[in-house]
Amino acid sequence: MNPQFNIIISGTGSGVGSCVVTNQDMEKRVETSDEWIYTRTGIRERRFTAPGETTLTMGVTAARQALANAQLQPTDLDMIVFGTITPHYPLPATACLLQAELGCREIPAFDIAAACSGFVYGLIIAAQFMHNGQYRHILVVGTENLSSVIDWQDRSSAILFGDGSGAVIISAAPHPEQGILYSHMGADGRGAKLIWIPGGGSGEPVSNKVVNERLHVLRMQGREVYKFAVTRMVAVIEDALKKTALSVNDISLFLLHQSNQRIIESGMEKLSIPREKVVINIDRYGNTSAASIGLCLDEARRTGRIKSGDIILLAAFGAGLTWASAVIRV
Repeated sequence: MNPQFNIIISGTGSGVGSCVVTNQDMEKRVETSDEWIYTRTGIRERRFTAPGETTLTMGVTAARQALANAQLQPTDLDMIVFGTITPHYPLPATACLLQAELGCREIPAFDIAAACSGFVYGLIIAAQFMHNGQYRHILVVGTENLSSVIDWQDRSSAILFGDGSGAVIISAAPHPEQGILYSHMGADGRGAKLIWIPGGGSGEPVSNKVVNERLHVLRMQGREVYKFAVTRMVAVIEDALKKTALSVNDISLFLLHQSNQRIIESGMEKLSIPREKVVINIDRYGNTSAASIGLCLDEARRTGRIKSGDIILLAAFGAGLTWASAVIRV
């Protein structure tokens, strides 16, 4: 099968908050226990930012690692695509701040607010810009500082989230068989309020009311989100395999959004995916939204789980409601 977009993953990187927050630490903040958290989510610990660490600082760390891994300089980049729902500032785009911090040329830089699907959205969008030959190297970053929007009065959601960043540089492929074999993005805005932050935007500007009623923190209808995630993950993987005429056996590694280990395991069972073919790091990082797939990708490459010629499948789903998937021959 010829690639839709003839690109290679030339470099990856990651960065996480410096504070390790265990389930025992969470017990001191909300009414919960290590057993309750782990049996329902698979999470043992997550990373939170320390004072001075932000979405931007984690993104800079991940981007610099990706550049070093690709043996490129910031001046080699032709575009920056930044996925986040927790930007450094409401304005301007965190991608522009990252461009300045790295010392890039005056290249295009913009943010994508697709929540947990943001990294895969960004990868697909970047690949399309590569397709016409105008760009050679594009940096895609997914970063979240979710500890800044956690609702500490909701123990069911407060335990889930962590802070982190994953970055990838895509470049023109030297071989015609390398690249994205299949990609898909989707959204269903009818479910927008299943995961949302009501206050702080133009619909409900910052005010005493927003703070007093805690409209500036994340709200989630966990049961409905869980059902959506399980159903959508299976659907996007099935569609990807069908459209590429591939089977589970043909896929070397599945990189799935780390929302909840029970969701991942449910999908694995329904699709008969062996555990060794799935990257799972939610036990160490929690749900890092747009950073999740990027963290998985960087970890898999650094540990040798992805090799040249492998076919990998990426699938994400999250607030919006959004979803995205891609099949890549690396």
